[in-house]
Amino acid sequence: MEPESLYNLLQLPKNVALSREEEELLQGEKKKYLPPNSRKDPKFLELQKVLMEWVNATLLPEHIVVRSLEEDLFDGLILHHLFQKLAGLKLEAEDIALTATSQRRKLEVVLGAANQSLQVEAPLDRWSVDAIFNKDLLATLHLLVALARRFQPHLALPPDVRVEVVTIESTKSGLKSEKSVEQLTESSTDKDQPPKDIFDELFKLAPEKVGAMKEAILSFVNQKLERLGLSVQDLDTQFADGVVLLLLIGQLEGFFLHLKEFYLTPSSPAEMLHNITLALDLLKDEGLLSQPISPEDIMNKDSKSTLRVLYSLFCKHKLKANEDGMPRGTPN
Repeated sequence: MEPESLYNLLQLPKNVALSREEEELLQGEKKKYLPPNSRKDPKFLELQKVLMEWVNATLLPEHIVVRSLEEDLFDGLILHHLFQKLAGLKLEAEDIALTATSQRRKLEVVLGAANQSLQVEAPLDRWSVDAIFNKDLLATLHLLVALARRFQPHLALPPDVRVEVVTIESTKSGLKSEKSVEQLTESSTDKDQPPKDIFDELFKLAPEKVGAMKEAILSFVNQKLERLGLSVQDLDTQFADGVVLLLLIGQLEGFFLHLKEFYLTPSSPAEMLHNITLALDLLKDEGLLSQPISPEDIMNKDSKSTLRVLYSLFCKHKLKANEDGMPRGTPN
């Protein structure tokens, strides 16, 4: 194929040369590329957004923030933390890898453990050490989708995400290329769709019932805090520093929280954020949070986020239906 045809196929400006790596493919070697139109596809961008939010919510207790799936995951460091958090395993890999050799070695350990957990021996060329290490966005997304399906199956990934890719092969006669479509997420069906977010539905479709829910949860909270001599009048504001939330979790879940672990009288946003993050981490460890929740939202008195947290406790330790006026199961 002539170079001009290759540029047109990739939809690159004529004056932009292929990278050295792309020009020097070994004979018989194939490599996939994402054309610009694929990168700009709205569903493709939405998938990246959902996965990035999920990774950041999972690693929030470790103060790790991912800003680019393409640039931040290649060296195995964040994947190391992510997989250990998801699987509850301790991997025998060096914590800090500064050289390319040590980074690649670390990535091999992490992907080996991930493949074993996913029960994948040969991941059908969807991802590999080489691809991830070379910042292959497609391979990284395939891996993250597989991890999400395995460890958080109810994560609402956008359905039926597919992108056009260009595969270039180096042959004796030059570069050969072809287009194909790659599927990243499955088509949705009524059977395999994740459950609806009851709080989005409630706030959107039945706002008149939010007050009834608040009253029921407020009664529940005050009953549980009574033994501590505490009382809550406003759910939206009194949980914003994390103190009452931690004390409530301690009462319900039987946790003893040493005063050194949290700030009983927080005096700054950072201390409030520490308390809320600790509370969310405890709830997540108990399997009580079905949706990622930002501690900043609770600190900023976001009603939906605060209710979502309290409702998770309410469902596990709820009062009798006749006492709280709420139906068994999800609110309606």
